[in-house]
Parts: sequence; structure tokens; C-alpha cells
Amino acid sequence: MSSKICSAIKLTHIASLLILSFIAISGAVPARAQDTSYKEIPTPPLPAFHPEQPKRIQLSNGMVIFLQEDHELPLIDVTARIRGGSSNEPANKVGLVDLFGEVWRTGGTKTQTGDQLDDLLEVRAAKVETGGGPDSTGISLSCLKGDFDDVFKVFHDLLLNPEFRADKLDIAQKQAEDSISRRNDQIGGIAARESAKLAYGANNPYAREPEYSTIAAIGRQDLIDWHKTYVHPNNMILGVSGDFDAAAMEKKLRAAFESWAKGPELRKDEIKFQPAKAGYYLISKEDVNQSSIRMVALGTTRSNPDYYAISVFNEAFGGGFSSRLFNDIRTKRGLAYNVGGGIGTNFGHPGIMQFVAGTKSQSTIETVRALDENIANVATNPITDDEIKQAKDAILNAFVFRLDSPDKVLAERMTYEFYGYPADWLDKYPAEIQKVTAADVNRVASKYLHRDQLAVLVVGNTKEFDKPLSSLGTVRTIDIAIPPPPGVIGDESDKPTASNGEGKALAAKVVAAMGGEAKLAAIQSVKTNITLTQKTPQGDLPMQMESLILYPDHLHAVMQTPNGAITIVVTPAAAFMELPNGQTQPWPDNRRAESVDQIKRDPIFIAGHASDSNVYFHAAGTEKVGAVDARIVDVNADGAAIRWFIDPETGHILKENYRTIGQHGPVQGETDMDDWRTINGITLPMVRHNKQDGQDSSTAEYTAVEFNP
Repeated sequence: MSSKICSAIKLTHIASLLILSFIAISGAVPARAQDTSYKEIPTPPLPAFHPEQPKRIQLSNGMVIFLQEDHELPLIDVTARIRGGSSNEPANKVGLVDLFGEVWRTGGTKTQTGDQLDDLLEVRAAKVETGGGPDSTGISLSCLKGDFDDVFKVFHDLLLNPEFRADKLDIAQKQAEDSISRRNDQIGGIAARESAKLAYGANNPYAREPEYSTIAAIGRQDLIDWHKTYVHPNNMILGVSGDFDAAAMEKKLRAAFESWAKGPELRKDEIKFQPAKAGYYLISKEDVNQSSIRMVALGTTRSNPDYYAISVFNEAFGGGFSSRLFNDIRTKRGLAYNVGGGIGTNFGHPGIMQFVAGTKSQSTIETVRALDENIANVATNPITDDEIKQAKDAILNAFVFRLDSPDKVLAERMTYEFYGYPADWLDKYPAEIQKVTAADVNRVASKYLHRDQLAVLVVGNTKEFDKPLSSLGTVRTIDIAIPPPPGVIGDESDKPTASNGEGKALAAKVVAAMGGEAKLAAIQSVKTNITLTQKTPQGDLPMQMESLILYPDHLHAVMQTPNGAITIVVTPAAAFMELPNGQTQPWPDNRRAESVDQIKRDPIFIAGHASDSNVYFHAAGTEKVGAVDARIVDVNADGAAIRWFIDPETGHILKENYRTIGQHGPVQGETDMDDWRTINGITLPMVRHNKQDGQDSSTAEYTAVEFNP
């Protein structure tokens, strides 16, 4: 054993002997033996909270500036907050502020492109960023103290002279469309979006969502006009924090902004809140094994005198691991992996009162009932003094961490200025929380919390619920289908509901070129072998597929993938996929419906039913396809829409356009038809090149075709 280890053992032994000797002489008893409760340990009151306030300056043109010195690190941060956000957008251009906030930065200035700004800032490890929100847009910078002058020039130029280049707007619009296509992927996102519509009203500016049509309606001039309308010094609050001298910084900012002309006063839009009727609302999502539950109503603002009592109630009832909802529904009953909620409050507009739970599908209705019981229980079992003390401690202990740095204090102070709250609102917050009594908490609970006024939203797989949601009351189903882009086939407004003469004549040419309506009408089913080459980021992925279609609405397909066979089955009532490991995944209704539409868009089905009363052909002009002046015919085949591009000489379909569902949601599909061959009297294209949203997606080469197997 080493000498160091021996010495450590000796010291420990000697210390133990000394402690025992002390106890023997003095009669002292170790603290554990006294069995003192932690509640008996005195705790000193929290010291007064007086964070250092930023210096406030107001220029002659109305711009408000806050300066907050912080010399801990050689960094400087600047943020400008500008009144006017997505709540001010026109209803037909929802998404305008998001695009404005994106292209403001990427579009660069009149003298430098956004890419050039990227290079300039990157070598300095600096940032200049722009963005938008419900009530404001903003621009910010962050840089080393030594680079401030150079980076501030970029900030200033971008603030006053943005260019909003068209190519960057196009990229931003495509990104927005991609987000729209994926917005129904996750139940949490669906629940948050749709519950806001229930609490505020579907058409309320704080609940509206961008659609393909509203994004498409936004042009570069809209971004320019928004900048001209809202970006003025009297509509702006500027905050600066970091390692600088306040007097020198004030001089610099006055030189940069004092001469900027004041803009017109903004009109204040009147926003109406129209909450949905109380009751049960359902969104069925069959590809999940869990449910998201939200009980919602309109909340209030932080200017409400009840705000402090509401804060304590929220913490005690649904705010954390020690709240009533958590202790009962998660800890005791084991029903939910997350649960909580309260009476929502915002600075500038009412928040949302909401109580949220996530649970497995099989305990959905039981969890709704558990939330009901806890809400009802507040009236008969009021929030106790112990619960209130615990809630206050949690709020006050966390409070300091919200404001533990000068930049956080600056951000809070700018928020109060922006929304017109008193400058000392922050200073009095801890004292106001301390004043809250049990009577206050239970008064606000009684005043605001009414179960019969809550709209209950459930998102989940209804087939796995423990009971139908209708067992609790009348259920309203919410449709979350994403409307297709305007002006593309598949949009209901473009689906023909009558034929015109030219359309019928062109359709007759197609039917004749394929073999005649009599032969085509006799085809009830088609079996095909296909070599399908899928385009992937890693390269082409060839697969073999055998498909059997029974017109008009049944499909059985087996696809041989590198990982094994995948089987797809589609019927009018249901659809599913069997994976190589034997697991079966049901398809959601929108994918099933789209698969049935694909069958009805098959040229064989359309040509064989060209005389049916529910099949329409409408000629819609001419478009060049290769060297051919192709004739356009919009087709509606029993509700399924497709656009044909027809060679008027041969009657062959050169190209098809249609709306379909891609990996992440709705896409614009396009198929080029090649290699027309005759098989048993029927002429078909044996090679089909497919695109989605203009990008090559796959090629299908038919190696065998059998009719009526």
C-alpha cells in the first residue's frame, strides 16, 4: 500500500476519534439523531430584487433606444423591434411577415447581395439576422466589440435599404410551401394549431395559417410595401447590450438615426376573438399510437389585475411536477406522459386557457375524464395554503433565472415599452406574487375556470381509443386536409364539371388511338410487371413491382426492395402496407383516397368510361411539349382530376399533370409518356417518367401487361 493511501487512512481514523471524543465530552448528538424536520429549518426572506435598468433615450423622430452596459465579455448585441406583425397581414396573404423576415436578410441591400453579406459577416464570426412574429418584425446583430463599426454598417444599411431580391423570395416561398406540406405530420403540431383556432376563432389573425394560395399571392412588391409602411423610427424600439461606453454609443446612434424622417402613425387594427362553442372536437390520425388532448378557451392579458393570482393558480394546478394535474393524472393514475395547463396570459392580446395531456390511444377517454374530474374538483376542494406556498416558492425561485444577465433585463424592459406596460412592472413582480392569498387564488379559479365553456380537442387514432369520443357527448370532426395550390389540376375550382365540344373530340382521338372504347370498356382489371427506378439523394434505386388493379377502386401491389418485399393493398374502405418484417401499417384516409384517385386517373379507366355521365373533358388551350403543339384537356373522371397534353396528330397523351401526395404531403405530379406499344389490341405507353414539384422522382418501365387476369 502506498504511503499516500496509508496517510489518508490515518487522517480519516484520527478525525473519527476526534468527533467521537467531542460527542463524549460535550454530550452533543449528531443532527441526524435529532430527527429535525426540514420544515423547521429557518429560511431567510429573499433579498430585494433590483436589477440594473438600461438607460432609456428617445430621439426627436420618436425612436426609443435602450442602452445596457455589460463588460463581462467583449461582445455587443443590438436588437430593433418594429411594430407590425403577422396579425396585421391581409387575410389573402397570410405568411407575408414570415417571407418578409426571411427575404429581408437573404435579399441583401441595394449595394450588396445577401450572399455577399454572408461572406462579410462570416470572416468576423458576426451575425445580422431578421425575422417576424405575431406583433412585430425585427433585425438584430451580434459581434465582437472590435468589429462593431463594420457590422453596424451592415445592420444600418439592411434596416434602411433592403432589396428583397426576387430569387431569394422564390426560395423562401418554396420553403414555406414545404412547411405547409408537412404540417400534418406530427400530432403535437396539429393540436397546437387547431386548438388556437378553437380558442381565438378560425379566422382570427393570431390563429390563421399560411396556405399554398396565400403564399403564392405574395410578390416582391408586397415586401417592399411592408417595409415602407412599418419600418420607421417612431415605430421602433432599439436595444443595445454589451461591452461599450453608454455615452459614446448614444452619440454613435444619434448620428446614425436622428436624421431619419419620422413616418406616419400606424392605425390600430381591431381584432375580434370568437372562441368556438364548448364541446368535443375530433381529428382522426390513424398513423399514430397516441393522443393529444387539449381543453381550451380564451384567456386574458398580463395587464389584468388578476394576473398575479392567476400565475399562482396556474403553478399550483398545472404548472410543474408538483402540480395537482401532474400528481393525479401522471403520478397516481399513470395516464399521461405529459399533463399541465392553466389560464393563459399574453402581453399584447389574450392568451389561451388550455389544459393539455398526452396519452396512449387506449387511455384517451379515461384521460379526458381525469382532466374533467380535476377541473371540477377545484370548486369542492380549493387550492390549499401549502399548495400556494409551494407554487409561490417555485415562481420566485425561477424568477431570478429569467433575469440573471443584463441582456435578459434589457429584453424584458423592451417588451414592456413595446406593449405599453409600466417601467417598474418587473420590479414589483416578486412583491405582487408574495401578496397573493388563498382567497385570491380560489377567486380567480372560480371566475375564469368553467368546464362547460371549454372546447375539447382530441387528435389521435380513433380505432384504438378505449371508448368512442362520442360516449362523452356530441362530436364535431375537424377537417385538416391541406388545400392544393391554386391554378393546378386537382384544385376543386379547376376540376371540370361539364365537357366542351373540343374536349370531347380530343378525348375521342385518345380513345381511338388506344384501341377504341368497346375494347377498353371490356377491361375490368390489369396486371403489370414494372421496373421502377426511384430517384434518391444517394442515386437511382431500381426495384421490381407487380401490380394488380381492379377498376375502379382496388389495388394490390408487391414491391421488391433491397430490404425485402412491401405489399400495398387499397380498397374504397381501407388501405394498408405490409413491411418486410411482417408489420402492417394502416394508411390514413387521405392517402387511401389519393390511391383510389390514381386508379381513376389511369388512361385505360378514363378511355373505357369516356361516355359515362360522370366523366368530363374540357379543352383548355395549347402548350408546347417538346416539338409538339400539344392540346390541353382537363379531365374529371368520377371526381378524380387530371390534365392531359395530347398530340392532336396521333392522339397519344404526351404528358399528364395532376395533384398527388408525396413523402411530405401534397405535391404537383407530372408524368411524361413514352414508348407506345400495342398489346392484345390495346396501345399503351410502356415508359413513364415521373416528377414531383418539377423534380425527377421515378421512372416506371412496364415489362409485362395482362388484361383481365
